[in-house]
Amino acid sequence: MDTPDTAAPELEVCVSREAGAWPDGAEALAERVAYATLAASYPPDDGPAELSVVLADDALVQQLNRDYRGKDKPTNVLSFALTEAEEPELEEGAPVLLGDVILAYETVQREAAEQNKNPDDHLTHLVVHGVLHLLGYDHETDDEAEEMEALETRLLATLGIADPYAVNHEPPDQ
Repeated sequence: MDTPDTAAPELEVCVSREAGAWPDGAEALAERVAYATLAASYPPDDGPAELSVVLADDALVQQLNRDYRGKDKPTNVLSFALTEAEEPELEEGAPVLLGDVILAYETVQREAAEQNKNPDDHLTHLVVHGVLHLLGYDHETDDEAEEMEALETRLLATLGIADPYAVNHEPPDQ
């Protein structure tokens, strides 16, 4: 008896360390979190997808933030969604290139210390946040922020991390 093909789409995450004093295991953590976020949030009917996570430092993130967003300062995470551009023509079965999530080491560490959070938990939150931006979520309006924060909170709970908004009701700096 034939069963319908309900397999999850093929998802590819590439993690690279470009700069910063990221601890051993940061790449593996970012990869695991990005896959978990995609598995829970990426529409299976959209087919295969790829994204990258870049572990960077404040200098690189500040340069990107200045060049692409007009903000000459580092930030904790930047998301560059390729799906926001004109729809590319893809070969059938070719993966959708979702974009890049770029994290700034010094800012992530400083924020974790200031907020009395485990640095790995904060990194996890920021990877979830960045991947959700690639999937079209935003926090420009109160309704969007509420929806995105609720999804982040649910995803983080599945990863054993407490609600990051319970104390601080600001979305991660974008």
